[in-house]
Amino acid sequence: MPSFWLPLCILFPLAAGAALFALPDRSFRLLFGTTLAVTTVTSALVWAWILWGGEAAIALIRFAPELELLLKTDGLGRFFLGVLATLWPLTVLYAGSYMRDQQHVRSFFAFFTLAYCAAIGVAAAGNLFTLYCFYEFLTLSTVPLILQPMTSAARKAAREYFLYSIGGSAFAFVAMLYLLAHGASGPFTPGGILRGEVFGGEGIARLFWLFGFLGFSVKAALFPLHRWLIKASVAPTPVTALLHAVAVVKSGAFAVIRLTQYCYGTELLADSWAQTAALLLAAFTVVYGSSLAVRETHFKRRLAYSTVANLSYILFGAMLMTPAGLAAALLHIAAHACIKIVSFFCAGAVLHESGRESVFELDGIGRRMPVTFACFTVSAFALMGLPPLNGFVSKWYLLAAAAESGGVAWIGAGALLLSALLTAIYMLTAARRAWFPDRDANLASLAAVHEADWKMLVPMVLLTLGMLLCGVFGEPILRAVQAAIGL
Repeated sequence: MPSFWLPLCILFPLAAGAALFALPDRSFRLLFGTTLAVTTVTSALVWAWILWGGEAAIALIRFAPELELLLKTDGLGRFFLGVLATLWPLTVLYAGSYMRDQQHVRSFFAFFTLAYCAAIGVAAAGNLFTLYCFYEFLTLSTVPLILQPMTSAARKAAREYFLYSIGGSAFAFVAMLYLLAHGASGPFTPGGILRGEVFGGEGIARLFWLFGFLGFSVKAALFPLHRWLIKASVAPTPVTALLHAVAVVKSGAFAVIRLTQYCYGTELLADSWAQTAALLLAAFTVVYGSSLAVRETHFKRRLAYSTVANLSYILFGAMLMTPAGLAAALLHIAAHACIKIVSFFCAGAVLHESGRESVFELDGIGRRMPVTFACFTVSAFALMGLPPLNGFVSKWYLLAAAAESGGVAWIGAGALLLSALLTAIYMLTAARRAWFPDRDANLASLAAVHEADWKMLVPMVLLTLGMLLCGVFGEPILRAVQAAIGL
């Protein structure tokens, strides 16, 4: 394919997102139709590049000999691009119904499109400097999405997200500066670009890597850097689905993998105190997030705590620093993205159609919204890790990778098993209430509640089928992931 194709995948949504600001704010149909068309065309362009594009490096801007905006899609980048290109248009379609009666829809659709541009840039970045630039652009384009309701809670959540992100970016910047000062500014390379003797010794290099790990892990909601994610649940459901399933949190995990596997390198980090610290933090976050999800009664916040736990599944797999751990982490990126976006779509449909926000208000609602809660129940089983769904496949391979690694990884394996039990509690509690209400439940209050419209249902049903298909064909998908990352 021509070399301009990959930059086009970024420039097209960038230009379209900027142009959306010129459309009338009251013309919802025009705004929604334009955004859906732009994201669908962008996804088609991205998928064409994934299937037929090359791996040639494309330099956009060179600021200095060691600083250039470089695009290059290796197997890891193509994998993440595929997740983004599949889920983004479905989220826009869902928003076509959810956002109809909301305010500030012009800015919503414009920033939603710009966020897609930023996420593609993160996935297609050819070096750490480029990834960092698009990573910052992703922060700037998603802050207004959290702010969209313009309530006091939304303002507070957006401010907290921005402050956490800026703090994390500062730590990541320090890790990048260490590489640049050491002359390691080249393209991402499997095994790392930091070769030979390291400045200040291995201990200093590992410390700077840990700064970067913590910095990028802000978006991956690692404890104690997770609070912004819970507060961000006040945003409209298409935004929370975007934050929790597709763009922001997965970009954080993706950046950690790039920093670890393709910059500093596992040869430096494996079997060190830095790896142990990262593994223990991830294992603790898995249990911590799952435990707080059990306590939480607000439907969307419960799912937010679940995201905190499951993002650390991914970090744990990546921090094993083995081929099996990396492959399992990538499988869980895709599996969790599909599962969690369906869960949030279902929670958003309940809020949109009934106004109910608490788990205790779900009694009997499954009878009025059967398709919605059929999808939610399947997502609950998948998140628990039951076969033959995709969550089982990714969690199985995570446990297998932990068992293969041994040592401190056994602590993480125990955390994953405990989290599976807690997941069954907090997910099935909601599903049970929806299908089998308590005897004293006021079912008459559900008389006006009905199923969501097709724009909400179609993405839910398609992705629910995707959970099943990806579970049934889990082994071929694993082989494809291994081949993509050169394993």
